[in-house]
Amino acid sequence: MLSPRPQRGANLGQTAQRLRRRTRDPMAAFDALPPALRLWLSQAALPWSPASCLRLWQKARDRGASIPEALESLDRAEAKALRREARSPFRPDRAA
Repeated sequence: MLSPRPQRGANLGQTAQRLRRRTRDPMAAFDALPPALRLWLSQAALPWSPASCLRLWQKARDRGASIPEALESLDRAEAKALRREARSPFRPDRAA
C-alpha cells in the first residue's frame, strides 16, 4: 500500500510565508550570490529565496551602501517580515 502523499510545503516548518514555484535551480542561484550575501542567507530566520535577497542587496548597493550597510538593510527587511508573520492569522500554530 502506498503511503499518503505529504502536503506541499510540509518541510517548511511553522511559517506563514507563501509557497511559490521555482523558476530556476535554487542551488545555482545561491552559489551565484556574493559571499557576504550567501553567509547572511545561510543564517536567515526565514526561508528567503536567493532572488529576493539579491534584489534587496542590489537595491542597497545601488544606493551606495557598503557591504555591512547592505547586510543591515537585509536584517531590517527580515525583522519586518518576522513582525508581519507574527501578526498573520494564517500561521499554522494559530489554527483552531
